[in-house]
Amino acid sequence: MAHSSLLPIILLLFLFFPPSHQLQLQLHPTDYAALFDIHLMLRDLPGSTFFSTWDFPDGYNSSSSRPCQNFSGIVCSLADDDESYLRVSVLTLGTGLADSPGLEGSLPPSLSNLTSLTDLVVYPGQVSGEIPSDLGARLRRLRLLSISRNRICGGIPASLAGLPDLHTLDLGYNRLEGQIPIPLLLPSSTSLKVLILAGNGGLSGEIPPEFSAAQLLHLDLRGNSVFGGLPPIPSTLRYLSLSGNSMSGLLDSAFTLPLPDLEFLDLSSNNFSGAIPPVVFSLPRLSSILLQRNKLSGGVELAPPPPPPPPEWSVVDLSHNFLSGEVPAGLAAAGSLFLNDNRMTGVVPEEVVRMVFSGRMTTFYAQHNFLTAFPAPPLQLPESVALCLSYNCMEIAFADASAGCPVSAGTLLSRPPYQCRGGGGG
Repeated sequence: MAHSSLLPIILLLFLFFPPSHQLQLQLHPTDYAALFDIHLMLRDLPGSTFFSTWDFPDGYNSSSSRPCQNFSGIVCSLADDDESYLRVSVLTLGTGLADSPGLEGSLPPSLSNLTSLTDLVVYPGQVSGEIPSDLGARLRRLRLLSISRNRICGGIPASLAGLPDLHTLDLGYNRLEGQIPIPLLLPSSTSLKVLILAGNGGLSGEIPPEFSAAQLLHLDLRGNSVFGGLPPIPSTLRYLSLSGNSMSGLLDSAFTLPLPDLEFLDLSSNNFSGAIPPVVFSLPRLSSILLQRNKLSGGVELAPPPPPPPPEWSVVDLSHNFLSGEVPAGLAAAGSLFLNDNRMTGVVPEEVVRMVFSGRMTTFYAQHNFLTAFPAPPLQLPESVALCLSYNCMEIAFADASAGCPVSAGTLLSRPPYQCRGGGGG
């Protein structure tokens, strides 16, 4: 046991203090030239000092410069084909610190010559231009590729979908456009677990039916131009965000597989229609349900709860749909509940009211519905709670019922009586 406890320390010492013979080795000329090009094509934004350690006194000649020992953001390892040289295995461009503005410029084509890379990270900044087209074809060892929150444009190289060891691909919040390579969403990409393409706007395409057998854990495609329906969600997923796209259709088929590990679901701001599948509210680990701003209709039905412990949601947002019927008492388990801008009727359940006045439900927005009563107890509403009941078919009996309303709720406390005579259909 004593020997095994020393193993992590030995590994750390090896990483930070490599054997003396490695300290004498030079970086392979191909990698040295690629680093030279990177330094030529990229530069620090004002306030960033990342490249302050990158010194090339002899230009392309590597005789007096030791990037593996002196350059920030670089980790090297012995070359497989020639152990008299070192190769770059990890390259992180930028510091990633919150107070650093990052880098600007573009990625040189010679970046693809760093064929021993396993990790490539470009921290947020203003790096522009396209991803080198042969990056995936040549960097076959990549496990992590992250170029997020920059100004990268063009399409996603199709070769990135065929990398055998790629675990995480994060190209979020750039200016990418064109078709999302379908193989990234297929079960053939068995190593890929995290795919983040959010916030590009111009990425499009449909999610293929084979998506149901994918092995992804985390998928974020929000803020793009994805269209079509949602096939069955893979049973491996823990995080799914498709918000702000142009997807449509019913959601019944999306929840036909068991989803034991799904924790975050965001399908908001699309064109999904029909009823919310009751099974959504019985998934054992789901804590965030975001279905707002769709065209969902019908009553809100909750499936029988799973075995104890019952579900507890941090947020349930069903606002800005066409949902009707009464508020289910089971939604009292939500920490924040948004039902506003629907067609819901009846009395707000006492279970929900109790959670609001106990402070366990910190936000309850139900404005712009056809609700008829809110049985408030003679208690003071906690200051930490935001409550909005305005523009329903009820008399607002206490000031706190509208004090927490957003500006978008308007100033009218109750609906005109003629809108309420039809039972919420007006």
